[in-house]
Amino acid sequence: MQSYQHKGFTLLEVLIAIAIFSLISLSSFTIFDTVIRSDETSEKLSKRHNELQRAFLIIERDIIQIAQRSIRINGESPLSGFLQTSGDEFSSNEQALAFVRHGWTNPGLLLPRSDVQAVAYRLVDQTLERLHYNFVDAVVGTEPKIQPLISKVSALTFEYYNGEEWRKGWSKEYLPLAIAIEVNTKDYGVIRRQFLVAGSKIENKEGLGVNP
Repeated sequence: MQSYQHKGFTLLEVLIAIAIFSLISLSSFTIFDTVIRSDETSEKLSKRHNELQRAFLIIERDIIQIAQRSIRINGESPLSGFLQTSGDEFSSNEQALAFVRHGWTNPGLLLPRSDVQAVAYRLVDQTLERLHYNFVDAVVGTEPKIQPLISKVSALTFEYYNGEEWRKGWSKEYLPLAIAIEVNTKDYGVIRRQFLVAGSKIENKEGLGVNP
């Protein structure tokens, strides 16, 4: 009569197998977690880059189409210059910039508004905002449309080029040759962009504006 001997795993073999399986599982989880975190980081960076690129495209579009037209704020009388650079009307603590621009799409003037637009930029709660009004000369009490552009901004600065130097402010009755905007971001530091202004003038030594 033939007998069969049944063999099984010893306790030590089972413990070794469990330990090996645990190490493999831990390694797999670590790799998976690293991949997930890298993907999240890449997505955040991509969104941030898109935010910055979109914002500066909007700013460039506005500045290169500045109109030689005075701006009226809250139904008040028109200002003497083409640029409003004081922050008092838009933000009490930070610099701001307001002007009128051409090129606001209105094919055939079908909409009950002009094709020029009053816009402004300001910094509120660490966010660079763009403001615009549906009508170029806003009446008293009209609230602007607010569009957040760049978040995580700690400081906002505008500079104006007169043909010889960059100035912090601009009170002339003509446009500067170029306008620079600096935003101090928490993640990328200071970002500066300079934009040419169409139809601008050069200031000569006597302080008069002459066409370039």
